[in-house]
Amino acid sequence: MDLFSYQSDQGPEMRLLADRIRPRTLDEYVGQEHIVGPQRLLRRAIESDRVSSILLYGPPGCGKTTLANIIAERTQGEFVRLNAVDASVKDVRAVIEQAENRKNMYAAKTILFLDEVHRFNKSQQDALLPAVEKGTIIFIGATTENPFHHVNGALISRSTLFQLKALTSEHCLIAMQRAMVDKERGLGFMPLEVNEDALQHIAEMANGDIRRALNALELAAMTTMPQSDGRVIVTMAEAEESVRRPIVRADESTQYDVLSAFHKSIRGSSDAALFWFFYAVDKLGMDPMTFIRRLTVACSEDIGLANPQAMVQAVSALEAYRRIGWPESQYIIAQAILFAVESPKSNSIPMAIQRAMQAMDDIRSAEVPLHLRDTHYKGADKLGHKGYQYPHDYPGHYVTQQYLPDTIQNRVFFMASEQGMEAKMKVNQELRRQKGR
Repeated sequence: MDLFSYQSDQGPEMRLLADRIRPRTLDEYVGQEHIVGPQRLLRRAIESDRVSSILLYGPPGCGKTTLANIIAERTQGEFVRLNAVDASVKDVRAVIEQAENRKNMYAAKTILFLDEVHRFNKSQQDALLPAVEKGTIIFIGATTENPFHHVNGALISRSTLFQLKALTSEHCLIAMQRAMVDKERGLGFMPLEVNEDALQHIAEMANGDIRRALNALELAAMTTMPQSDGRVIVTMAEAEESVRRPIVRADESTQYDVLSAFHKSIRGSSDAALFWFFYAVDKLGMDPMTFIRRLTVACSEDIGLANPQAMVQAVSALEAYRRIGWPESQYIIAQAILFAVESPKSNSIPMAIQRAMQAMDDIRSAEVPLHLRDTHYKGADKLGHKGYQYPHDYPGHYVTQQYLPDTIQNRVFFMASEQGMEAKMKVNQELRRQKGR
């Protein structure tokens, strides 16, 4: 018996296992219970053939295309597939024209499935809008990218967005176990045995991508020499050769999400802030400077005057990265990150900015009080530009006088917190306010 006799003599047609075993019904579908579980909206719509325009958003291998295929099996209308990688506006318009004829002549609906819709630019996506608005086509878009970054707002507003979650190793195990016993479309035609640890390894290395798991299982099965009794036994050694650690996706949406996680972690977790920084740089290949800049902003936005030294640390890290590069500067950057996270926190600066901006919107224009106006020319006093009191001439180097325009002279923008060094500022503010503004 030769190595590939299972495929040539007994096996199903020569297609990849992931394609052959692709679920045909919702009962065969693995995962995404939150949108296709019992009595869920999308499941009811699919089963009743009343799917409206939808967007399916989720990571690779989570089941977007499979869902579209299930809809194709259920619908009584025409189902057309296009991939945005190679489709053009001309292709889209041809589908729309055929859909109009089909609707006018037979009152039949047309569902257009556009895979990787994020690959379409704005003008290409705009070509879909009139047909979607008029109901000429029912649009189903699939994307691995955040649709709010890559899909026109008008198209999003006319579609129901369903976010698919990343699948787990358990989901991959379920799919592989089904494939191993399916004689019609899977590997059930083989006397195949896969060690439990080998199966678990493939599931874990697949990183939630069922397609990847199934293809690795098939590769291991088809390239393992049969035993003398005909059995094909896949051990950990074959499993390790059949699947490698996946390359981490680093698309634009992922980078934004990781940067957001980093900034939010600065507000509350040294461990998480360090993790997201090194994960981004080492695993995603992102520029450390992106994170140093965000750290510098956070030192003012989230720490501010509660500990001004955090800003000094951040700027020092920035300068160290510029001067000595990566990876030598990682110690200085890590120090700055940890210093920032462990510093007392205050958002008094962004709040003060917000109040000041609101005041500008409220009054539209501002008249500078006469005593604050420029007096560096002869005749200024004749215009009434006088009366300014020089604070350094008074006890405590402070004197009560009006500094804001008349219409907002009693507004307060900066409200010091009780955090870190701001606690002293708060005391000073309260003492000054007792004397009157």
